[in-house]
Amino acid sequence: MTALVVQDLRKSFGGVEAAKGITFTVAESELLALIGPNGAGKSTCFNMLNGQLKPDSGSIKLFGQEIVGKRPREVWRMGVGRTFQITATFGSMTVIENVQMALLSHHRRLRAMIPFAGDLYRDEAWELLELVGMADQAGRACGTLAYGDLKRLELAIALANQPRVLLMDEPTAGMAPRERVQLMQLTADIVRARGVSVLFTEHDMDVVFTHADRVMVLNRGELIAQGSPQEVRNNSDVQSIYLGSGALYGAEPAMEASA
Repeated sequence: MTALVVQDLRKSFGGVEAAKGITFTVAESELLALIGPNGAGKSTCFNMLNGQLKPDSGSIKLFGQEIVGKRPREVWRMGVGRTFQITATFGSMTVIENVQMALLSHHRRLRAMIPFAGDLYRDEAWELLELVGMADQAGRACGTLAYGDLKRLELAIALANQPRVLLMDEPTAGMAPRERVQLMQLTADIVRARGVSVLFTEHDMDVVFTHADRVMVLNRGELIAQGSPQEVRNNSDVQSIYLGSGALYGAEPAMEASA
């Protein structure tokens, strides 16, 4: 089943075309990577998908329902979650309180925040923290967490809305290589078990080629390649964009390319 259908998506800023007729689909439970050099249009694409930017033209359908023109909160309510390159948590709140805040919003109980919000959805929040391996740090203030733990917490917060499609912007940015592998494997296991579709951007090609079911490559607002990791790895246009010439991430130890 197709979760997301994007057709002929276009967006310009003045004389700069940031998206030039982008068309793709995301299947149910699929992990689809969107890669490309700086300025390729990845962030613009993401911001249109979750309603932060309105495309100049084109269509975005979530399980057959058009979402172009809807506000970010409406898109979120329809089942499109998102994580960001720079984590956004409440540093003075505890880990579990951050997840409870997301659950309060999901259940439309934000007006109940005071004075007994700390008692609401605590068990549900605990289950999400266990899912991402953060239950043992539930009582810690977010401001004291290591960056890798913040990324795990952000995943739990994103899952609180029970998303059908999850947009992940540089999910492993700022993490050590071993943490990157662990987080993406955790993400892959969780979303496949829950039937969530994932579209993610990533600069670490080792992560992309290990975990993505398919890969799309943007360059100057255009989709220049899409297919299996191996097909994209062997694409001459992709090789040229990333390395100038030669093979893109062959059998030797993986390299990183700027996203």
